Parts: sequence; C-alpha cells; structure tokens
Amino acid sequence: MKNLKAVILNCSLKKSSEPSNTDALLKEFIQVFDSKHMKSEVIRVADYQVAYGISADMGDGDEWPKILDKIKHSDIVILASPVWLGEKSSISKKVLERLNGSSSETNEKGQPIFYNKAAGAVVTGNEDGAKNAAGDLIFGLAQLGFAIPPNPIAYWVGDAGPGPSYIEAKGYKNEFTLSNAQMASHNLIHFAEMLQKHPIPTEGNASEE
Repeated sequence: MKNLKAVILNCSLKKSSEPSNTDALLKEFIQVFDSKHMKSEVIRVADYQVAYGISADMGDGDEWPKILDKIKHSDIVILASPVWLGEKSSISKKVLERLNGSSSETNEKGQPIFYNKAAGAVVTGNEDGAKNAAGDLIFGLAQLGFAIPPNPIAYWVGDAGPGPSYIEAKGYKNEFTLSNAQMASHNLIHFAEMLQKHPIPTEGNASEE
C-alpha cells in the first residue's frame, strides 16, 4: 500500500507572508499526519493567481492547474476557510467552483476524478457561522465525488462580533476544538486507507474485488 498524501487548501484571504489563524488550527492535523508518516502540504490559495470560472484551466496565467494536479495526486483533501459575515471565504467558494470545473473528468474506471479521495473541512473565525460554512464546504466536496468520513470537521470561533481570533485567543487550548481536530484527522486517514484497499466499485461491478 502506497504512503498517503494530504493536500490542505487554506482559503484565507491573506497570502503566506501574513500569519493565518486558519493555518494555526491546521497544524493540529499536520501533527497527526506526521505521526502516521504521511506526506502533507498546505497550499495558501491566495498565493496563486486563480481565475474565476468553471473550468480546469481558464488560461491567461491561471495557476489553478498547478493546484489541481496536487489534488489529483492526493488521498486526502482538506478545505479550510475563515468565517466572514457568517459565511465561508470568497476564495473557498472559488475553489469549489474550480473543482466543479473538473466534475466531468473521469478516472480509468469512468468514475468522477475525485472518487476514492477522503475530504474534510476546517473553519476559524471570531464570530458565528462556523457550522454553516463547514456544511457548505462538506456538501460541495461530497457532490463532487469526495468521500466524507464521520465527524470530518474541526472549527474554532470566538465571541460574536469583533475580538481576538484563534492565535491571540489561544484557541489551541480549546478542548472541544482539539478533540474534533484529532477525530477528523484520524477519520480522514482511516477512510483514505480503506478506499486505497477497497476503491469504490464501478456501477454494476459491486461484487468485484
């Protein structure tokens, strides 16, 4: 069985030159992946020129194909977003739209290209809306063919309204958030291993091993 690889898409509005509260929570996942000797890569989507559109490649300097290639060669995909105005970030919405641009692409079995990949979501913010944002992300990933394990979400939000975010508020000490990060990361690994051993069968061949 090959070593698993996780691709984590941080959809913060900040580029990697700036600290990201979402990145800070993602470290909990990376620690688990490292403990399992897995490869993982965090991609700050804001660092790339990702065009708007529903296509795998929009041309004219569009850098989405670079990200898409990494996703295609991964076993686990995590979509991470801050909360703004109670919703997921505009970049995370753009990522779902670009993933949708590959929805008609198929693997060697004729299945959607994102089949047999486990997916989860991470959300941070200092206001309400985490479950709404995570629900949107998970629904979109599931519709595109990703496999969603139980409890695939970890989030942290502070008090409603302006205030300290994850790093400043020491959200890494929040027992509920840490518990969910542990649960989500281990469940993602379990699903990815399961799918590697037993890929989703093609229609009409459910009895084939």
